[in-house]
Amino acid sequence: MKTVRIVALRSDRKRLLEHLQDSALVQVRKAEQSHDGFERVDMSRHMQVFERNVNLTEQALRILGSVAPEKGGMLSSFKGRRQVDPDEIGAIAAKSGEVIAVCSRLAELDKKRTDNTTEQTRIATQLVQLEAWQKLDIPLNTTGTRSTAIFVGTFPEQYSEADLQKAIAGENPKLEFALEIEHTEPQMTCAVIFVPVSQKVMAEDALRVLGFARPMGATSKIPKVKAERLREKAQRLKLESEMAEDEIRSYVEKREDIKTTQDYFRIRTDKYNVINNIDHSRHVFVIEGYVPEEDCEKLRALCERVADCVVEFGDADDSAPVKLKNNRFAEPAQGILTMYAAPGKADIDPTPVLAFFFYFFFGMMFSDAGYGILMVIATGLMMKLFKPDKKMRNNLRLFQYCGVSTTLWGLVFGSIFGDAPAALYNMFTGGSVTMDQLLPWPTLDPQKQALPLMIISIAFGLVHILVGMGCKFIVCFRQKDYAGAFFDTGLWMLLLVGFAVLAAGAALSPAVMTVGAVIAVACAVGLILTQGRDKKGIVGKLIGGLASLYDITSYISDLLSYSRLLALGLTTGVMAQVFNMLATMMGTNVIGFVFLIVIFLAGHLINIGLNALGAYVHTMRLQYVEMFSKFYEGGGKEFEPFSLNSKYIKIQED
Repeated sequence: MKTVRIVALRSDRKRLLEHLQDSALVQVRKAEQSHDGFERVDMSRHMQVFERNVNLTEQALRILGSVAPEKGGMLSSFKGRRQVDPDEIGAIAAKSGEVIAVCSRLAELDKKRTDNTTEQTRIATQLVQLEAWQKLDIPLNTTGTRSTAIFVGTFPEQYSEADLQKAIAGENPKLEFALEIEHTEPQMTCAVIFVPVSQKVMAEDALRVLGFARPMGATSKIPKVKAERLREKAQRLKLESEMAEDEIRSYVEKREDIKTTQDYFRIRTDKYNVINNIDHSRHVFVIEGYVPEEDCEKLRALCERVADCVVEFGDADDSAPVKLKNNRFAEPAQGILTMYAAPGKADIDPTPVLAFFFYFFFGMMFSDAGYGILMVIATGLMMKLFKPDKKMRNNLRLFQYCGVSTTLWGLVFGSIFGDAPAALYNMFTGGSVTMDQLLPWPTLDPQKQALPLMIISIAFGLVHILVGMGCKFIVCFRQKDYAGAFFDTGLWMLLLVGFAVLAAGAALSPAVMTVGAVIAVACAVGLILTQGRDKKGIVGKLIGGLASLYDITSYISDLLSYSRLLALGLTTGVMAQVFNMLATMMGTNVIGFVFLIVIFLAGHLINIGLNALGAYVHTMRLQYVEMFSKFYEGGGKEFEPFSLNSKYIKIQED
């Protein structure tokens, strides 16, 4: 990575920035303060307008999606962005005002729908409250006449007329009153009480003790009339909401215009953000940033072609961003790496190693040739039909390579949709053949040869760990930390190799065991003598060296983690065989054929979904936990060039 400094005339700013954004060659660096003689141009007001328009278009698309969902289904997410001609940007800009007006109208209509829904909910609540008062022929807010005080309200218990009269009289025997019960239900009684005006206060005290409460939202209308008006209002609000939805639906053909307008304002926001963060003088402006070393001359030629400018390159420091560059085989795994962390200043790019082991271990865990072929075909068709963007294309290619590995491992394990060929042959012929008898090559059966496969899995794990430690050796050597390379890494690598030779010798010959033991003992002595070298005194150094041997337990647990290679491969095969057995159990009659098709398809789809996810997650775990922990620090920043950061459209390259 190189630093770049571009000094150009302010009159060329618009043209130069547009070409830089289109080329995506440089990451602009924001300085904390302007240099002497320069100042910043405040573009925050313009950016606020653009960001508000982006938010408004996003809201408009959500509104359209809620009323008239976009067609396309689950597979539409694989489609790439729509390509537009550079000349079309001018037309998009010219129409942006009209599109923003449509978005504002959609927001108004949606607000109207929301307000109407809220009001309809409130009306529904009022109608429920009024339901108990439908027999009442006076307004709920009636309080009395000249001579009579009237109490309209509820009690928190269920009373009959006689019981309520008795309860009120019990509170005050001197009270003269009459009552009428309008409605009762468990834990509530709606009633009207009449008392002389002269006893109003006395009545209030008695009723308060009994928990009397006047109705909420009482009005001057008779309950039956009020309820009818509320129903009419609710119906009117419903019609208004339906009309609003119809109008929203009429803007469906504007969806693509809204998407392109959103991207237009998003692109303008990014450009004005750059303008906001670069230095300006009266006549010139200065852009500082980072550019990949291989793109330096391309950037210089671009700048000198479109503007009068000076382009200077320099060496980048440790804070520079990182741009990964790998071949077609390794590039799909870059996404797996960046999910963990971009390489730091002391790291090497582990993507090629990561890619190989990711494909290898995924295939070993999924391990079915039928499933692998389906993965290869499905990902190939998606790339061919949908023409996805680079990121999605890399994800699809990742699973395509995993599909190739899955196919190969499936052939090794003799698994093609489990034992489907043998199960179908036996179903139609009445035979009892196995996959071993059908396939013309020797296979490894995870169910019958679990122990050998466990040993093979741990052996692959040892290779994986040694490769990670080898990367650490290279890192230390590059940093000229020769003691760390040979003593802290090299001796441990040889010690693990010694143990592996010792274990292999147990099955081969005593001589091989002797060689392994010699290597292991020599390396253990070397570790005792070197791992405490930073301690003070001979005793401290020896104790530190002896303590370092405890790390062998962590290596043993790491190696045992690779038993999941066998476990997941075994799970895939066993589940597939179970579904095959279920699918063929109904015989060769009509019902049996239907049952076969349904169970076979449904069962294997379930198996693919569950075990592909398991293989993906556990393969990542082996990379992140077992290998990366041996050498990879991460902590770097990805290269994020000033580019056309669009969501829906892609401008065709000139």
